[in-house]
Amino acid sequence: MLNTLNLSTPLGLALAAAGRTRLRRGPEGLFIAERWRSRLPPAAAFVVGNVVFTRGSARALLARPGLFGHEGRHATQYAACLGLPFLPLYAAGAAYSLARSGNPGLLNPFERLAGLEAGGYAPVAGGPSRPRTRRRAQGARGRG
Repeated sequence: MLNTLNLSTPLGLALAAAGRTRLRRGPEGLFIAERWRSRLPPAAAFVVGNVVFTRGSARALLARPGLFGHEGRHATQYAACLGLPFLPLYAAGAAYSLARSGNPGLLNPFERLAGLEAGGYAPVAGGPSRPRTRRRAQGARGRG
């Protein structure tokens, strides 16, 4: 309901229509937009408001309850961020994560709160930022 009022779900429904997806009702008040064809974003699934987009079918997505739950938590994050402000906040989290770990999800607080492994992010052994930090430290020692 909140994502309808904050306009993020209407945006998701408009995007689903523009992308010519097949829309299905899913559990927990979510919609599933099947057969997303655009290359962006490069993810198996993503959410806009209460609309979960998938490249495959609704049946295939629902067969992966971890991933579906992960996307459902992102829908809750939209509501917590009052809707569309989620998008630039998520982008900032992804940029920070990419700069620190080389991966847009590992240190992104939205992905971490939604569950990294459920979202398909494999954690790096020893912590997500360690490999990048170690290379910077070695480079700094060589200067000077």
